[in-house]
Formats: sequence, structure tokens, C-alpha cells
Amino acid sequence: MSTLIIAEHQNGQLRAITRHAVTAASQLGGEVHILVAGHAVGDVATQAAQVVGASRVLVADSLDLVHQLAERLAPLIASVASRYDNVVAASGTFARNVLPRVAALLDANMISDVLQIVNTDTFVRGIYAGNVHATIQTTDAKRVLSVRPTAFVDAGIQPAGAPVESLQWQVAAVDAQLAEWVSAEQTVSNGPELATARTVISGGRALGSAEQFQKLLTPLASKLGAAIGASRAAVDEGYAPNDWQVGQTGVVVAPELYLAVGISGAVQHLAGMKDSGIVVAINQDPDAPIFQHADYGLVGDLFSLLPELTSKL
Repeated sequence: MSTLIIAEHQNGQLRAITRHAVTAASQLGGEVHILVAGHAVGDVATQAAQVVGASRVLVADSLDLVHQLAERLAPLIASVASRYDNVVAASGTFARNVLPRVAALLDANMISDVLQIVNTDTFVRGIYAGNVHATIQTTDAKRVLSVRPTAFVDAGIQPAGAPVESLQWQVAAVDAQLAEWVSAEQTVSNGPELATARTVISGGRALGSAEQFQKLLTPLASKLGAAIGASRAAVDEGYAPNDWQVGQTGVVVAPELYLAVGISGAVQHLAGMKDSGIVVAINQDPDAPIFQHADYGLVGDLFSLLPELTSKL
């Protein structure tokens, strides 16, 4: 039994959620290898080699992979996966884009958002916005899984690194015509990564504007060392970027402390933060559904309460 982990990286840094995926893969037994695909990814490969539980790091370094387009990554992953029993990545937009294509090329079923690994072919995943946990069993020879990072602990790092092996691969001409890179809008945050942060502050549509969103939440997040999230309504209004969205169709978080500011508590949002440790809600509406899921609730005007809370902290 062997597992191939698809590393997720950005700006020369291995994303922490990849280490959570390694923890999940270790429960499947056998060796765990990490595939780092991209261009000029030497530093990422070094970081991947230091992840506890990784037996080997495979590096596909090519200009064809510089933007990590799913149409180019999927054939590469499928070709490498011929040597493995399992292909695993951390749940998120990257995995949602790439892994279904890999599963199709391998003629396997895609098992998404795994919460628990029962054994090598039996898994638990959430359905109905996480309100029901389904135990499923697959008979596929190769298993393609995405695992929820918050359901598995960080594997950690160690000084001694696993061996690194370079792969020679070049995109086929027909694949190069499937998609064209146009541009990317990237949000730069000085705080911790949203998916794995210990503290998260999320804002809703009640904040009124992108300016107020930043003005009120950033100082509070800075004092708490928190990541900033947003409701789908806030993202739709343009108050926050898409990758800050917490919810069923966004990022799923499970921090020790979750602050919901001006968020009513729609089912879609609750599905993304229901596993949080302590939930604090600030809302002007005393009947907002979020209060039914909060450990602490503060009813009042967030425009006066947030600055006061920030100053006292």
C-alpha cells in the first residue's frame, strides 16, 4: 500500500494543509510520497522533504507547470499515480479543480472531503452540508481522495529530510490547447492561513463596505493573531476576496476560537465553521440563527462594539 500526496504550494511556500493531508495518508499504511509540481519549486521540495511521515518527494519542475493549470497537472498526476494505490490532496479549491480530472483519467471514483479513514477502502465523509456523516466503501483499485485538513492534525516537520527525486515530464501539445493562462488576482495576508488558523474572525454583509470590513476586522485580527474570513454574502458584495469565504462552498475551518461579526448564520456558512471550539457572535438582531450555535453572543451595533473590543484587547 502506497500513497501519493499532491502538494499545494504558493509563492515558494508549501501550504500547511499539505501536512494535514500527510497525516491522513499515513493512516492508510505504507509509504507516503509527496509530488511537488510547478516551476522553480526547489524550496517547496525542500520543505516537503521535511514533513514528518513523508518517505520521498517527487519533483516535476517545468515551465509548462508554472501556473499549475489543472488541465496540465491532471495528466502528470495520473501518469505518476500508476505506481500508487492512493492519490490524496487536501480539500479546497485546488483539489476540487484537479482531483476529479485525475480520477477520470484513472477510471476511479472521486471521494471528496474525507473526515475519517476507517481502513484502506472505507471512509467517512460529510453530506447535506455536514449534517450527516456517511460511511462509504470503494472497490476501486486506485483511490482518489480529498481530505478535510481540519479533521487531521498537522504532521509537523523534522530537520532530516526525505530523499528528493526529479521527474522528467513535458506537457503534450494537445493538452497545451485545452486552457490558456490569462491572469490571477491574489490576496496577500500577513495573518495565518485561514484553513488551519487557531483563531478566525469572519465578517458578514452587515459591515456595509469593503472599507469598513478592513477597517474594523484587521486591527482586531492583528491583536488576536487571527485569520480573517467572510460570509458568502460579504464576498458576493465585494467586501472580501473569494478565498476568504467560510462555508460549504468555501473554506472549512475548525479553529479554537471563531468570531462571527455581522453574520446571520445561514446553513451554508454554518457548514464551514460548525466544528469550531468556541464560537462568539456579534449581531444587532437578537433572533439571528448564529446565536443558536454560539457559546457567547453579543447583541448590539458592531460599529461601536468592535472598536471597543479591539481597544480593550
